[in-house]
Amino acid sequence: MFRRREPVPFAFVAEADRYRSNVEPPPRPRASAGQLLGRTLVGLTVIAGLTGALLFGLPAMESPQSAGHVQQSEASDGR
Repeated sequence: MFRRREPVPFAFVAEADRYRSNVEPPPRPRASAGQLLGRTLVGLTVIAGLTGALLFGLPAMESPQSAGHVQQSEASDGR
């Protein structure tokens, strides 16, 4: 590996930990009415899609047997 031959002062690293900048980033611009409406519509569309998938998927997940129906094989009838 490459090594430095001259010593490097590391005092600036300790000072950098204590340094706090007084410069703040500019505030974010507020969303316009159109952007808010678009975000709301996208959110509602996602929620409606998940609800529709749940409503259409629940009948497919139900078992076809009812509680009173007992399945028997025909092979056991003759014996």
